[in-house]
Amino acid sequence: MKKRKGFIHLIKWAIPYVPLLIVIVLCAIISPFTYSYVPQFTKYVVDYILSGKEGSTTLPSFLIEFYKSIESPLTAVTIVVLSLVLYQLARGIIIFIDGYSKGRFAENVAYDMRNKLYTHIQSLSYQYHNNADTGDLIQRCTSDVDTVKSFLSSQLPQLLFIITSIAAGAYQLSRINTGIMLVTIIVLPLTLTFSIFYYAYVKKKFEEIEEVEADMTTVLQENVNGVRVVKAFNNEIHEVEKFEKRNAAYRDKNRKLIKAMAAYWGISDALTMLQYLGTVVYSIYLAERGLISSGDIIACLMYIGMLVWPIRGLGRIIGDFGKATVAASRVNEILAIPTEYVSDGTLEPPINGNIEFENVTFKFDDTDKHLLNGINLSIKAGETVAVIGKTGSGKSTIAGILVRLLDYDQGSVKIDGVELKDIKKSWIREHIGIILQDPFLYAASVFENIKIAAKEVDSEQVYRAAKIAAIHKDIVNFEEGYNTLVGEKGVTLSGGQKQRIAIARMLLLNKPVLIFDDSLSAVDTSTDLEIRKALKENNKELTSIIITHRITTAKEADKIIVLDNGEVTAVGTHQELAAREGLYKHLWEIQGALESEFAKELEKGEAPDDTF
Repeated sequence: MKKRKGFIHLIKWAIPYVPLLIVIVLCAIISPFTYSYVPQFTKYVVDYILSGKEGSTTLPSFLIEFYKSIESPLTAVTIVVLSLVLYQLARGIIIFIDGYSKGRFAENVAYDMRNKLYTHIQSLSYQYHNNADTGDLIQRCTSDVDTVKSFLSSQLPQLLFIITSIAAGAYQLSRINTGIMLVTIIVLPLTLTFSIFYYAYVKKKFEEIEEVEADMTTVLQENVNGVRVVKAFNNEIHEVEKFEKRNAAYRDKNRKLIKAMAAYWGISDALTMLQYLGTVVYSIYLAERGLISSGDIIACLMYIGMLVWPIRGLGRIIGDFGKATVAASRVNEILAIPTEYVSDGTLEPPINGNIEFENVTFKFDDTDKHLLNGINLSIKAGETVAVIGKTGSGKSTIAGILVRLLDYDQGSVKIDGVELKDIKKSWIREHIGIILQDPFLYAASVFENIKIAAKEVDSEQVYRAAKIAAIHKDIVNFEEGYNTLVGEKGVTLSGGQKQRIAIARMLLLNKPVLIFDDSLSAVDTSTDLEIRKALKENNKELTSIIITHRITTAKEADKIIVLDNGEVTAVGTHQELAAREGLYKHLWEIQGALESEFAKELEKGEAPDDTF
């Protein structure tokens, strides 16, 4: 059942290109069939023209009659050779069509697979990506796709080529001598049996190799992305050892497969040589007794290649079939994962920013412990609301729910009076923006990164957004200004600069609700205040939700929501909460004291540099 499913997963990619596949199949049948007549030209020259003997030939009768009408042997040989050249040219056209069709078919299949995989991965849930192995995903989108493409375009048609080649060669040999044909194909059952066992072994080993290769790719990808952390901790030796361990596992698994391949091809070659030897010896025996002619022997030697070498190549196809079914199944595993849009809303209501949480609970699928326990809160359109709490209290979970990266288990979340789960996810994300603490920047220029999601905006709008995000002055001081390349993931920028570019990028989209998920943590207090004031001046109706650990950020909000252990424990202004016993007052006593000390140091001109 598993093998059948693997084959179904493999062959379904060919279905959209049935016309091309038909052309490839026809070429795979016609090419060896037409080649089976090539030795007959040689046989005719040796037996009919040079030896003057009469015998059997499978060349068309009209062609034989034409050759017989030529009296001069030299002229006859020349005409036969020219006929063979023209015949081979015609076959060359078929071979060209075959190669072109295979190439086009292969690239179309690979294009479809990569597009469908990439699109599907994009639509998978936030929770899936949190647990996904990036190296494994990359491997499935690259090497697994190439394996399937190669088999469908080359090995599968080659199987038809082999079958036709064996059938045509056996037929032509039987016309010469049935005994020679039987001697030539006598090892076919043995080779097939041997190939089936080889296929089972290769399939199992390839599955193991795919797993260890994915592990190795993951280690490599993590190390390249985290090279600054590795160097900061002087951890290069450990990382090299970790990679060497994965690399050694990959090498050892491959080595076992290569040994099996060496044994298979060694035995196959030995059987092939024995097959050749047996056919040649038997042909000589028949020739000595005058049962076959010299032309028959030459033709037989050519026909042996049509039977022996295709049978030998059958093992490679069977081995590649094992690899291809594994690769196709690995691709299908990803495509079989339900997308996040399986449960989606249908409404597209106007969104202003009125938000209501009523007894909302949430837990991740891999645990029974609720992260949110009966959350109740209210946010009015145009308000600036700060959400504060200890690490793990559920602050970012609330942000994830609002943009439907996560779906709540129980309770109700309403956006302007409409249940959140009834609204399309794409519509919600179009109107509610979220800026993360560690934003992702592309390996492009600063300008391109800011307008990445708003291609239609002009330069002035980009500059204005950068000024509101308090990053414009930094950018103009870069050597290339807005054309400065930020490097992969923005590696050339500081944490604060990356956060401010991410804010500018979001501002261009002009969304009515913005969530700052600790996305001002890497900027200093004064810049933080400058950004928030500029945001409010830019859009008086903007609803801002600021998730933060920093009291100095929270205290400027219209309203502060305090979370503790997944519950709302307090709501109020800074003055109200600072005077009330609880978590907020405790945090303010600590951070407020530090702020006062910092202010005194600032007055003395000894303030520490907090831009690191």
